[in-house]
Amino acid sequence: MSARVRARSLAAALAEGPVVLDGGLSNRLADQGCDLSDALWSARLLADAPAQIEAAHTAYAAAGARVLITASYQATYEGFARRGLGRKETSALLRRSVALARHAAACRDDEVWIAASVGPYGAMLADGSEYRGRYGLSVRELERFHRPRIEALCEAGPDVLALETVPDTDEAEALLRAAEGTGVPVWLSYTVRGEATRAGQPLTEALALAADRQQVIAAGVNCCDPYDADGAVRIAAEVTGKPVVVYPNSGEAWDAHARGWRGGVTYDPARAADWRDGGARLIGGCCRVGPDLIADVARTLGR
Repeated sequence: MSARVRARSLAAALAEGPVVLDGGLSNRLADQGCDLSDALWSARLLADAPAQIEAAHTAYAAAGARVLITASYQATYEGFARRGLGRKETSALLRRSVALARHAAACRDDEVWIAASVGPYGAMLADGSEYRGRYGLSVRELERFHRPRIEALCEAGPDVLALETVPDTDEAEALLRAAEGTGVPVWLSYTVRGEATRAGQPLTEALALAADRQQVIAAGVNCCDPYDADGAVRIAAEVTGKPVVVYPNSGEAWDAHARGWRGGVTYDPARAADWRDGGARLIGGCCRVGPDLIADVARTLGR
C-alpha cells in the first residue's frame, strides 16, 4: 500500500486540528538492537544500516504518527568528515534521511508529512553541549554551519524543517536565517528547563523570534521534562499566536557517568488533550517515548 498523495500542506492540516508527531528515534533504534554508542549516534545508521532507520519510522507511522522526523539530527558535514566521508557523500546521506522517512510513510494510506531534523551545533560536538548552548560562536558563524546541511535536506523535498532542541536564542536566530530562501516551512522548538531556555533566557523572549516570521508554521518545545511542557505550551501560544509544537522526553534523566537512564516515566499521553486545549497542534514525544506511547497519544486526540 502506498501513502496517499498529500492534498494539504502541514500548515493547512494544523489549522484544522492536532497532528500526531512520532517519538524518540534513538530509543526505537536501540530497541531494534542498534548500537548507538558512536559519536554520530543514530546518524551513523544512515550509512551503515539505513533499513533500521526505515523500520523505526515505520513503527511510528503504524502507531499513528502523521509526522515522521528524519534521522538527520546529528548528521553534519563535520561529523561525517571525521569518519572519512566527503561533502558529496554526506549530502547524499542527508537526502537519504528524507527518502527513508518518505518510504516508511508508505505503510499508511492517509496523509503523512516528513520533517527534516536540523539539530543544534552542540549535537555535532557530541558532548551534551546542546543542553547548554552558548558555544562561543557568533550568530553568523552558527548560520554558516547550519546553512549547507539545511540546503542539502531541502533538496530532498521534506514537508517541513524541524529546527529542534535549540538551547538558546543565538542559535535560533542562526537557524532561522539559514532556512530563509529555501521555500520550505519550518517549526522552531527549544529545549527548556522551567520557563527558560537551557542557556537561561526567558522563554517568552526566545519564542518571540518566531512570532513575525511567516516561514515558521509552529513554535514550541521538545526534549524537555513533560511537566515543563505544560507551561511552555501556554507561553508559546500567547507569544507567537501560532500553532504550538510540543514533544517532551519520557521524564527519565540521563546519568552521563553511569551511561544510563534514571528515574521513572512521567510522560502521560492523557496530557496531550491539555496540550491541545492550550494551543498545541503538533504533539508527540522525544527521548524514550516509544511507539506504544505515541499510539496512546493518537487515541487521546482521536487521531
